[in-house]
Amino acid sequence: MCSIMTYVGKDISAETLEGYLKRTHRRGPDDLRVRETEFGVMGFARLAIMGLTEEGMQPFERDGNLLVCNGEIYGFRVLKKELEEKGYQFKSGSDCEILLPLYQEYGLEMFAHLDAEFACILYDAQKKQVIAARDPIGIRPLFYGYSKSGSIVFASEAKNLAGWVDEIHAFPPGHYYIDGKFVQYEDIAAVRGYYHDDLDTITKNIRTKLVAGVEKRLDADAPLGFLLSGGLDSSLVCAIAAKILKKPIRTFAIGMDIDAIDLKYAKQVADYIGADHTEVIISKEDVLESLETVIDVLGTYDITTIRASIGMYLVCKAIHEQTDLKVLLTGEISDELFGYKYTDFAPNAAEFQKEAQKRLRELYCYDVLRADRCLAANSLEARVPFGDLDFVRYVMAIDPSKKMNVYGKGKYLLRKAFEEGDWLPENILWREKAAFSDAVGHSMVDDLKQYAEEYYTDEEFKEKCKQYQDPEPFTKESLLYREIFEKHYKGQSHMIPDYWMPNKEWEGCDVDDPSARVLKNYGDSGK
Repeated sequence: MCSIMTYVGKDISAETLEGYLKRTHRRGPDDLRVRETEFGVMGFARLAIMGLTEEGMQPFERDGNLLVCNGEIYGFRVLKKELEEKGYQFKSGSDCEILLPLYQEYGLEMFAHLDAEFACILYDAQKKQVIAARDPIGIRPLFYGYSKSGSIVFASEAKNLAGWVDEIHAFPPGHYYIDGKFVQYEDIAAVRGYYHDDLDTITKNIRTKLVAGVEKRLDADAPLGFLLSGGLDSSLVCAIAAKILKKPIRTFAIGMDIDAIDLKYAKQVADYIGADHTEVIISKEDVLESLETVIDVLGTYDITTIRASIGMYLVCKAIHEQTDLKVLLTGEISDELFGYKYTDFAPNAAEFQKEAQKRLRELYCYDVLRADRCLAANSLEARVPFGDLDFVRYVMAIDPSKKMNVYGKGKYLLRKAFEEGDWLPENILWREKAAFSDAVGHSMVDDLKQYAEEYYTDEEFKEKCKQYQDPEPFTKESLLYREIFEKHYKGQSHMIPDYWMPNKEWEGCDVDDPSARVLKNYGDSGK
């Protein structure tokens, strides 16, 4: 991860912007540069992943144009060669250095054709325009707000802007900003037409595209590792990577000290693929002590995100402190594409697809936010193969009647795609879905809920809830998280659309807790 920041105005100094940028110094601990420009101030804090030399430091400049980018541009080596054949010369091995030449070649059309996870700010010196853009899923974070003088400022995290601007807004994924307007260049959830192929064709394509998505994310000049929960998604990412690399990969799993569910499955996968595996064990005290830090890091009050982030933050903290790794591959975004436990209750294919589109469009506020912040706060970069754009576009366009759980097993198409080829042990491939926060250990969520119950009296809970709207807390746990959130991001609750909850309009989904444990179809999940 890196941290980028740009202020389009002349009423603050480089030193002032540097102070705001340093709030997220762990995103970019390797180097920092702030530059005054003819339009304002541009800053960059670097986590060196590609092109590790000084020449890879940003802002990049070419013919007066300037660029800062937090991103990974996949396939950049081929693009770079094509640009060199056109006469462009490069100073570094950084993937992001190709963006200014691409802009010179294609202008604003460039964003729609990038195979990338990115957030960037670009200055066109000839047109005197500042342009900002974010990838279609929002895997890389970007926020904006307006100073007291009315000038716009962009930053990687809300933390950079808290207390400076009145309202902090998430930059919409799949958009670019120019001349004061946000223009959508892609709606990743939109589908122009569906694939109605047979199951063999569909599963073959799923396998081919996911393997390609993993392979391109293995290209890094810095050391990389893998988060392995023992669930289907992270296990597939690890298994694919191990086959491609043909050497032991480094995997990491986390669990509670008294009732970890996933650790045994993660070890089974690690042994099967020959990984160099590490277990991180945490206690109730670790969970409660990290709670406020995690909420500060995340910039959310959402129950599901916070629960799932505690384990992820703590395993990343251990990786940062005990290894030299800088890049981690993770298993996020599979649920949004293939379904959760609660989408088993979807009344029909149209509703299933509508829910998938909603979740994908809001993903940057929940699971993608979790993956980015938990890793970035520990100076690590997240790469998300299930978020590969070609893969996402394909899976979203599969006939939704085939993606619904009509097979007696959730995510059937994904499992079927890897049934042949000895990718995973059969019991892992067909294991029931368990939410990450539950699988770290049911006691973790229970400890959090108990702590919140004891923190407030019933009367305090009723009175304090009235202070908060949009949305109003509905449990003591949600109130606790909201109060910690307000401590760090006062008045910014609009950054998150709502609490992540199952679709209450569906029969069987009108529940009062986001955990899959409260659903009637939980069954053998989390065992």
